[in-house]
Amino acid sequence: MIHYQQVLALPYEERSNYIQQHPHFFDEMLQHIGHPNGEVRDLYNYRLFVELLSADQIPHEILKNFADTLVGQNYLLKGIGEAESDFVFTRSFSALWLTAILHADRQLELLDEKSLENVTKQALQFIARERDLRSFVNDEKGWAHSIAHVSDLLGAVIQHRYFDMKHAPYILQEVKEASWKGRVYTDDEEERFVKIIDGLIQKGFEEEILVEWVEQVFDKLEMYSYELGYTQEWFRARTNILHFMQTFYFTLKFSNRYEKLRSVTSIFIQRWMKLS
Repeated sequence: MIHYQQVLALPYEERSNYIQQHPHFFDEMLQHIGHPNGEVRDLYNYRLFVELLSADQIPHEILKNFADTLVGQNYLLKGIGEAESDFVFTRSFSALWLTAILHADRQLELLDEKSLENVTKQALQFIARERDLRSFVNDEKGWAHSIAHVSDLLGAVIQHRYFDMKHAPYILQEVKEASWKGRVYTDDEEERFVKIIDGLIQKGFEEEILVEWVEQVFDKLEMYSYELGYTQEWFRARTNILHFMQTFYFTLKFSNRYEKLRSVTSIFIQRWMKLS
């Protein structure tokens, strides 16, 4: 068992020596990625991973192996589709680790196009099939927040040098569908969704397509109300969509980009803020 507090307190050289003297050190870290105790998982294991990554104390071969391993069924998609189980911590923190790896890879350039393609496809599977929408679970287990963390991962995917814009329509589809998972998001998930779209904009994604996408988001809301009425699911989706669109509007306004998209978004927000 890793003595997290001891390792975290070590100076750089002593930490490197400790790692070399414990050949299974990184395997143990990986095994504890989804530990049900929030302190072990988040404050110690994840924090240690980020510190080692930032200090370039993880051998590059091991780091690439992490990236290949974490996209598998035993990590990023572990128990996917279950409404409430501790597997959510494995999924969520696999996404966090992968996000950190992708950001670090801007300088390291360890991952190839095939690796990023795999991460992209599995992240899309994750957000599409995730049903455990808990954010903070309790004092012992801490944060799950899987939707937020997979959104961070998709944002990192988009920023990567090998991102293929062919995946953009699928990403937009899943962001749209995320509002319809039956729960009102309460812990800034909409900000994570907006960062995904903002990442596409920074990559030069076409404004006209995003205008059409905003229209489709509200079209679904309108069609649902005609067909099934004002159900609880509808009201929750409406709340999510309006929170998202308001954040999206101000992101566009502050960055002074895509004037038409900003205008269309504003019109829809004003229309749907009023219920007849």
